[in-house]
Amino acid sequence: MATRRPPKSESTERNAPSIEAAFQAAPAEMVAEILDGELHLSPRPARPHTNAASRLGALLSMPFLFGKGGPGGWVLLDEPELHLGPRPDKLVPDLAGWRRERLPDAIGGDDAPAHYDLAPDWVCEVLSERTRRIDKVQKMHIYAREGIRHVWHVDPLARTLEIFRLEGHHWLLVDSFAGEKPVRAEPFEAVELELALVWAG
Repeated sequence: MATRRPPKSESTERNAPSIEAAFQAAPAEMVAEILDGELHLSPRPARPHTNAASRLGALLSMPFLFGKGGPGGWVLLDEPELHLGPRPDKLVPDLAGWRRERLPDAIGGDDAPAHYDLAPDWVCEVLSERTRRIDKVQKMHIYAREGIRHVWHVDPLARTLEIFRLEGHHWLLVDSFAGEKPVRAEPFEAVELELALVWAG
C-alpha cells in the first residue's frame, strides 16, 4: 500500500542536531514533540485529559478496531509517536487511527521503530490550557500538510467535541457537539457515540 504524502512540503530543512539530542534526552515524565524544528516539552496530561482520551479510545475501539457492534476496518492507537515530513516533525496526538488497508500490520517486525512515519487518517487532540495553542495552530498546519483527512478536538472541561475535515489544504469545521447527547461524527458516523461516557469520571 502506497504511503500517502502531501503534494508538497514547505521545507526540506532537517531538525538541528541539538534539537534531536534534546528530544531524545527529554525526561520520561514529559511529552516531547518537535514542531517546525522547535522542541516542545509538555507535562503528562492531567486527569480530565487522560480520562477523556482513554474513554473515547475505548468507545471507538470495540466497533472500529475489533468490529464488535460496528464495521471494523481501523487501527486505533493511544499516543503514537508520529514522524511526519522531511524534517521530520515529531508529534504525539492523544489518539490516532489508520484505515486497516493502509496499515495492515500495526506492530511490524522485530526491527520496526517505535514511531510511525505513515500519516494517519484521523487524529484526536484532547485540549488543555498548556497545549491548546499548539494543538489548534501548529499541529493543525502539520496535519493539513500531511493530508490527514480528519481531526477531532475534545475539550474535557467544556465538554465539547469539534470535528474537522480537510478540504484541499484547509480545515472545514464539519460539526461541533456539546453536552451529553449521543452523536454521529465522521469518520466514525457508522456508530452513535455516547458523549456522556467520555465525560464521566
